[in-house]
Amino acid sequence: MPSTIEKNSRVSVEERLFSLVLALIATEVGLTKADILSTVQGYRQRYLPGGDNASLERQFERDKDDIRELGIPLEVVEPPDDPGSNHHLRYRIPKGLYELPVDVTFSPDELMLLKLAATVWREGSLSAESRRAMTKLHALGIDSSDPVLGYSPSLRVREASFEPLSKAMDRGQVVAFLYLKPGEAAARRRQVEPRAMVLHDGRWHLFGTDQDAAATRTYLLSRIVGPVVTVPGASFVAHGDGQGQEALSELEALWTANIAVIAARPGSDAAVRLSKRDASGEIRTNADASALHLNFTDLNVFADELAGYGPEVLVHSPAALRTAVRSRLITVRDAHTDFDLNAHPDTTTAADE
Repeated sequence: MPSTIEKNSRVSVEERLFSLVLALIATEVGLTKADILSTVQGYRQRYLPGGDNASLERQFERDKDDIRELGIPLEVVEPPDDPGSNHHLRYRIPKGLYELPVDVTFSPDELMLLKLAATVWREGSLSAESRRAMTKLHALGIDSSDPVLGYSPSLRVREASFEPLSKAMDRGQVVAFLYLKPGEAAARRRQVEPRAMVLHDGRWHLFGTDQDAAATRTYLLSRIVGPVVTVPGASFVAHGDGQGQEALSELEALWTANIAVIAARPGSDAAVRLSKRDASGEIRTNADASALHLNFTDLNVFADELAGYGPEVLVHSPAALRTAVRSRLITVRDAHTDFDLNAHPDTTTAADE
């Protein structure tokens, strides 16, 4: 019977999956479900010998699916003397299918960098990729107590829609979600076959087939409102390789075609940040500002960014971007009824030009 301390101790999902993988790699003949539930870290703390372990068994079934989704080859072995019996099935992970090729080796420094990269994603929506990398590195004998990990950055994919979209795409499931486009009063329901998710211009995009429009569309994940749900009974056949590249090519073409000309006040935060993205590769100076040519993908996203610089930037073209930035500045000004416009003439000028 587990001790009170063991029962109450909290074991993370990653730790439980890692312990299960280690146990299944270590066995040649495999482990039965009872062996796993009674001995593996994360299960044994809640296992009741001779009692009701139904919830724990369901947890193990979900963990098996998670392990396979991580790309780990989990085998089920039937007992030769009792074929077809579910009670005596054994589970194992063949070392030959999971080890690195013999001609692939890493130096200690390279292994450290690999682990650092995996740790960066540990807490984000890319946890599946993180767990795969971390489990693989642990299998190579890398100790998790390396001090450099204390300095790893914390990167997160903010959009909650990333993980459900990723799973639906892997499983060929049609999804539905509410999508709010700029300028629209309410979000509209979209039913989509997810084909690829790509990172472009610092933002995640979903590339898929809109079933209502019967055409491919690209969606910004940040504009998906509410949960992503799978459509019951609706599935699709994967379109094969190259979907991500097709999406990136379309976004790149759009980015290349859209060029804004803006003036940034010399020495300002806007000038320092935006000059690094100047499409011309140089800063051309006017009498009192630097003219920058900047590519952009989404007009409204770019307008939000430029408006955030306030009076430090002025948009020359295109006219639609200039109007969008001006509208945002006026909205901010009007929302601050106690704002002293006479004390801030630059702000007034930027909004009213």
